[in-house]
Amino acid sequence: MDKIFLQSEMANPLVSICMPAYNAALYIDDAINSVLAQSYQNFELIIVNDGSTDETAAHTTRFKDKRIKTFITENRGQCAAANFAFSKSSGRFIKFMDADDLISPGFIQAQVELISDNDNFIASAKWGRFYHNDIKTFKLNPESVWRDMKPIDWLVESLAEGPNMMQCALWLIPRPVLQNSGLWDESLSLINDFEFFIRVLLCAEKIKFAENAILYYRSGMNDSLSKQKSKKALYSGYHSTRRGCEHLLNYENSERTRRICADLYKVWHFECYPVLREESLTLLQLSEALGGSRRKFECGGFTKLLNFFIGWKWTKRLKHFASR
Repeated sequence: MDKIFLQSEMANPLVSICMPAYNAALYIDDAINSVLAQSYQNFELIIVNDGSTDETAAHTTRFKDKRIKTFITENRGQCAAANFAFSKSSGRFIKFMDADDLISPGFIQAQVELISDNDNFIASAKWGRFYHNDIKTFKLNPESVWRDMKPIDWLVESLAEGPNMMQCALWLIPRPVLQNSGLWDESLSLINDFEFFIRVLLCAEKIKFAENAILYYRSGMNDSLSKQKSKKALYSGYHSTRRGCEHLLNYENSERTRRICADLYKVWHFECYPVLREESLTLLQLSEALGGSRRKFECGGFTKLLNFFIGWKWTKRLKHFASR
């Protein structure tokens, strides 16, 4: 009986989809329906309502599918909600998914077929953006890393031009990999996925690319976590950048990883100024200690004009003052 069970589990493993949700009433129906529409049906969807103040709870309770499990917690942030969802999961494979994104109907099946025989492999996928709730605006965002790769090579190539997409729903992760890497850092909010997925990917043997899996990433929302620039959010970006780069350098301290980390430190040196001046200076020093970076302050429109005449520091000071 045990042998039969193990064969069945290998062929049709349970997938746990962990979905934190905060004030997601406008979008969560679509996200849930994209999960229910999967060609692969052996899944559980664990939704953690992270203290929402809108109608999120009313929307999630409309779905009567027994595979959907919903929990309501006090508001502790996306990372804590994701960790809580994982604690309630029982699948051999784990997918973290935001409550405002969509996945193609064959997404999970394509990923399971690639890694069902190996708990040291992680599956990746294609992705693209759509704007202002209009799926007709969707366009794929092709990347050179859309292929089977070693995790360290994937990270080096993906980050070669600066911070890149590591959105949580892209990945299907075997439970043993997460048990080795550890879960989400609950002290982080902004770019929490940067530190997390560097840590997770480096605990895997290989990344397998699912050609027929597509993530539809919702963009253009003014209240999204990625648009936060509060002092708390910038602290999170600062710490996530430092920890992520430390993971990378601890795994491989080479010319290519030092160059990437020097660039990432420089990017966040600009980002933190003037709100976190001490941290901004620390990031510049870290960048220079790794050989320095040629990265410039990136801007466009009127900001680019200001930068030309008064320099990036005064430009950021004026923008910060205007936003207060």
